[in-house]
Amino acid sequence: MTVFAPGCALVEESRLELSAENSSPAEASVHASTTKFTELGLSEVTLAALAKVAYETPSPVQAGIIPVAMTGRDVLGQARTGTGKTAAFAIPILERLNEPGRGHKPRALVLAPTRELAVQVRDEMHRLADGTKLRAIAVYGGKPLKSQIDRLQKGADIVIGTPGRVLDHLGRGTLVLDQLEVIVLDEADRMLDIGFRPDIEKILRRCPANRQTLLLSATVAPGVERLARRYMTDPEVMDFSPKGKSLDTIEQRYFTVEDVKKYDLLMALLKREEPAQAIIFARTKRGVDKLHRKISRRYPEVACIHGDMQQNVRDRVMKQFRAGEAKLLVATDVVGRGIDVSGISHIINYDMPQSSDDYVHRVGRTGRMGREGIAFTFVTPEQGNELTRIEMLINKLLARDEIDGFQAVAQAAPPQEAAADGPPPEPEPPKPKPPGQRARRRHRRGL
Repeated sequence: MTVFAPGCALVEESRLELSAENSSPAEASVHASTTKFTELGLSEVTLAALAKVAYETPSPVQAGIIPVAMTGRDVLGQARTGTGKTAAFAIPILERLNEPGRGHKPRALVLAPTRELAVQVRDEMHRLADGTKLRAIAVYGGKPLKSQIDRLQKGADIVIGTPGRVLDHLGRGTLVLDQLEVIVLDEADRMLDIGFRPDIEKILRRCPANRQTLLLSATVAPGVERLARRYMTDPEVMDFSPKGKSLDTIEQRYFTVEDVKKYDLLMALLKREEPAQAIIFARTKRGVDKLHRKISRRYPEVACIHGDMQQNVRDRVMKQFRAGEAKLLVATDVVGRGIDVSGISHIINYDMPQSSDDYVHRVGRTGRMGREGIAFTFVTPEQGNELTRIEMLINKLLARDEIDGFQAVAQAAPPQEAAADGPPPEPEPPKPKPPGQRARRRHRRGL
């Protein structure tokens, strides 16, 4: 089996040596599709459901994966978020199951990294299953087990869940997979990143050997490749990623700002941009809570979400945000992947992400399915190298933006006045550092 590693054009080490000419445009096939859903051999029921939700033309990911998956073959699909991956695996599942099973056991299982993504996949399944009697339920942590057990006992054709809660139900005997026909690993790289590998492997070992496996991932890192080699049978490998991890429909800018001025810059930016909807990313849960409290004094339509919040609160926040009742959402990376809210016009990285890949997934919350979007990143003078790593990953220079009064300018040492007579004065010897104190590194960054 050949697995394509995520492509990224080689770039020079310094951001100053990057140029717009080096930016790798996404493959044309990722952005344009001439195929129609009516050409994919779908049933009349599915076509009617697609028409009802105004799906007219499949995205390239859908046009590529759906016909192959409908043959029953395993598929390893690599594509970034916002390209229609959910429908790409949901439609073949619904076509395959067609009618509800005779028993109460699930015939399809979808594993997702977060509770929010599990709910989103379930909702999409419901929309696309319109006109059938197929039943889909979501199981995930933070919700009472009893209500989930009751729904499982009533029967479910499709179960969508997080690996931990799925494994919990398997251990209790409330979920049995001996009639399973299809399993989907959605956002596989993210599930491995957050430590779900042992749970995923335990679940896969409980699945019938003759099942179909669909693995969808933004990247095919070594861990994902090992999982595919071990648990998939001769998969069709389909790479829909652009050559570089550029986010072509999203305008990306950065501000250089002192840390103490970030909040004031945020207020000025919101006033200037007047976003339809925006996600403001902070790095920590405490930082999200603090920022939310401050913003709410001036913008009452702000909400926040992070991993320490109770699940019913998180569900309510996402419902409000999807409905447009919340205009601003302050969040940690818990919503950095997999959440599709079409109205998001702006992403603001109030804090730099912990990794360059997290930047890609944060920014990918806007510009969904080819729509336009804009992302701003606040960079302190000490974070120049972090910005450079992001630009190398996406093979694109971020444009510098400015708002009067918020420029971070390094203070240069005042020039020494030359003496009237004689040679210039001897430079003073460096002061000794206190014991145990490390020298502070300075990073040169062309900001």
